[in-house]
Amino acid sequence: MKVNIYYGGRGLLDDPTLYVVNKMQEVLTELRVEVERYNIYEHKNSISTLPQTVKDADGIILATTVEWLGIGGYMQQFLDACWLYGDKEKFASTYMQPIVMSTTYGEREGELTLESAWEILGGLPCSGICGYVDDLVTFEMNREYTLIIEKKAENLYRTISQKIKSLPTSNQAVTRTVLRTQKMELTPQESEQLSKYVSDDMYVKQQKEDIEELASMFRDMLGQPEEDDDAAYISELEAHFVPQEDFHANYLFMLDGRKKTLMVQVKGEELNCFYGQKEPVDVYTRLTTDVMNDIIKGRMTFQRAFMTGEMTAKGNFKTLRMLDRIFIFEN
Repeated sequence: MKVNIYYGGRGLLDDPTLYVVNKMQEVLTELRVEVERYNIYEHKNSISTLPQTVKDADGIILATTVEWLGIGGYMQQFLDACWLYGDKEKFASTYMQPIVMSTTYGEREGELTLESAWEILGGLPCSGICGYVDDLVTFEMNREYTLIIEKKAENLYRTISQKIKSLPTSNQAVTRTVLRTQKMELTPQESEQLSKYVSDDMYVKQQKEDIEELASMFRDMLGQPEEDDDAAYISELEAHFVPQEDFHANYLFMLDGRKKTLMVQVKGEELNCFYGQKEPVDVYTRLTTDVMNDIIKGRMTFQRAFMTGEMTAKGNFKTLRMLDRIFIFEN
């Protein structure tokens, strides 16, 4: 028999869930159960692949801590990955025991959340542990609490070994009739491969770049080529340029939907605008042509576009604020 433990806390020394998990692991080991433990925070960059580890287990323990509200982000991400990439057929024969300890309010709700989630995934939940811990030392020294934990571990062993059945629940009915995995219906093997790709940041980045390239190609095929007018915006910038004494700066505008970048060089009373790139650059900006048109027409300022997130920027932010002083557009 094998049991996997998935710990969704932050690994703090005073986390009461760690004490409970360690005690459960000791009892299960004494019962000759193979126990493998996964600290989800150590796998935060590859959580999407963790559901594949359930395949080798007869039962699992989902353990987390309520520190202020709910079961925490790591455990929620793991459950999301189970829904998206997990093998639902395997879950259907896997028992799950929830462990939720709280240093604030909400341990019962957390336990119910884990039970409901596993039922919706098609799994078999069994009686769990939840409790509020005000002082960890007092909790650890209490022999009665220790006996309760040991009994719960024995119950898990008995439930798995005897394959104890439970009555049907409404969550299972909802799963069969209402909930469906979105988008593509994938085989367990395809889901496992997809989860590996999703956890690979370089792969995801490359996919985004490929999608942008394909979108550009299809725009051209549909007769909507990207604008490549090398004079766009230049005359408007030159007409509204207000020189500032002893101010020098180089701006690079990356306009979504255009292949070339717009370079703006300011040297006192001199202004040089062209499409291309030349180092050095003091401020890099990225915005859409629609936002740029609104700025040119005086309906938006550079600073407002940046503050609202419609324009992103990198570099010297003091130099960025100067854009609205050297280019004044009035509506």
